[in-house]
Amino acid sequence: MSTTFPDGFLWGAATSAYQTEGSLTADGRGRSVWDDFTARPGAVEGGGDGSIACDSYRRWADDVQLVADLHLGAYRFSVGWSRVLPTGRGPVEQRGLDHYERLVDALLERGATPVVTLNHWDMPSELMRDGGWAGRSTVDAFGEYASAVADRLADRVTWWITQNEPWIVSLLGYQLGLHAPGVADLDAAFRAAHHVLLGHGRAADVLHAASGRAQVGAALSLFPCDPATDAPEDRAAAWGSDGYVNRWYLDALLGQGYPADMRAHWERALGHGVDDVVREGDEPAIAGRSDFVGVNYYTRRVVAAAPVGPDRAFPWRVVTATDDNPRSDEGWEIVPDALRDLLVRIEREYGVPSMVTENGGVFGDGPTHDGRVHDVRRTELLLGHLRAVHHAIGAGARVLGYLHWSLLDNFEWALGYRPRFGLVHVDYPTGRRTVKDSGLLYAEIARTGTLPDRLPAITPFG
Repeated sequence: MSTTFPDGFLWGAATSAYQTEGSLTADGRGRSVWDDFTARPGAVEGGGDGSIACDSYRRWADDVQLVADLHLGAYRFSVGWSRVLPTGRGPVEQRGLDHYERLVDALLERGATPVVTLNHWDMPSELMRDGGWAGRSTVDAFGEYASAVADRLADRVTWWITQNEPWIVSLLGYQLGLHAPGVADLDAAFRAAHHVLLGHGRAADVLHAASGRAQVGAALSLFPCDPATDAPEDRAAAWGSDGYVNRWYLDALLGQGYPADMRAHWERALGHGVDDVVREGDEPAIAGRSDFVGVNYYTRRVVAAAPVGPDRAFPWRVVTATDDNPRSDEGWEIVPDALRDLLVRIEREYGVPSMVTENGGVFGDGPTHDGRVHDVRRTELLLGHLRAVHHAIGAGARVLGYLHWSLLDNFEWALGYRPRFGLVHVDYPTGRRTVKDSGLLYAEIARTGTLPDRLPAITPFG
């Protein structure tokens, strides 16, 4: 079977503002929740923060040149929310928008399609006065922000991501407190999960009104959930986990409303009705506004039944897979076939196109004696997942593109600078960029739209 992808398939890579930009006080930028979180002792492995990161706010032209050198037809980046609305509401900081306008124009001049994310977690700190995403007023603030960005960029940007990984925002930011804003409260997590989706609906309405050609979606962290055994209780646990991680967001966004089984799980865990938070008219305000689903896929969850208790809100737990699959340096199981099945599922169950908006792995390879980065394991991961995407397309899934995470090694949130996801190695003290072997191979795939039958010899540019 041919491994050539359809014409118009978007080949790209992704980054986010806080993870790469640095320059945290430049051009009127306000303080974000991640500025606050990284200032907490022990919150980030190694004590790092985003104050320099990849220095991409100043070196944006270098990054655009990398996109061009890698023959990428798309670049997903995020607008820093606190660069545009420094206090979350009120006056717009035009200097921040000037920066993103320059970036968009430079990409378009090189034939690369901008894929713009509005919220990649860097909420302005001032919005925490009303609870952040746990407070309903943040939905209005997000609408203001979307309007400010659309007013400047909607005439040139077609592809939009409203929210990045709503489940992770809820789980790590408001339930476990492991990400900014560092809240550990189940009720706040539930409210945040709902309000992030309401924010998607509000921003999607703004973007569609601003441009008739806008294509809008949310990027969801989707984890296929497999039962640990064939036992009925483990199968039920896997289905429940799927509701918690996947269906709660997919069903709401794509017009089916919040799933009844997960409503029941939440009501038992919270001790109050879902409709205490989900008001009349909310679900219609979320549904039917997604032109596509952004799929952030890294691994699967293997799930077993477990009793509810003080430290377990839901009757399941994630267990270590017994399959002999390879793993990344972060210990994540590498299962490309699960991505194929996920993309086919989205098409069959929801009837909507998808775009792989993130996929990648942590591998710590650095420059060797020849100055190159021979990241063979990332190259194998890349090829395996691209074959899975191709198989999904062959099975009828409308997959619009593949955006690798990440273009650059960068600040990996609470894990600091240790994990490296990039196609391009970044030497953090100097900012020097070195295209890894995986990036060199991906450049050829993006140029030709075709996968090699086997791992080829890789030569550097020039």
